[in-house]
Amino acid sequence: MPPVVEAAMLFLVVVLIAAAVLEVGGDAAIRYGLVRSAWQWIALGASALVAYGLVVNTSRSIDFGRLLGVYIAVFFVVSQVFSVTWFGERPTAGILIGGALIVAGGAVIQLAAR
Repeated sequence: MPPVVEAAMLFLVVVLIAAAVLEVGGDAAIRYGLVRSAWQWIALGASALVAYGLVVNTSRSIDFGRLLGVYIAVFFVVSQVFSVTWFGERPTAGILIGGALIVAGGAVIQLAAR
């Protein structure tokens, strides 16, 4: 791959990971705020969700449908990391199998565009 393509791909991966961290973190903050009746956490979560929307759409080099299709795979992986580290939840076999299908789908979406 030419260096320009590799740099663009790396930028896209960083953007998608940052967007997923903002979205999952925003959802987690809202959940935390609801459980503890803490409006500050809800407001922080809402702000993170707005930031997610801005970040995920910084890459206009690929179609919206493809962007969000690939993003879903990144979102799944990041959400599982949050689930384990923040909430102490362990993924079940069904989550792991379904997640593998989600990640495979994201790979198909990305690779089929080439």
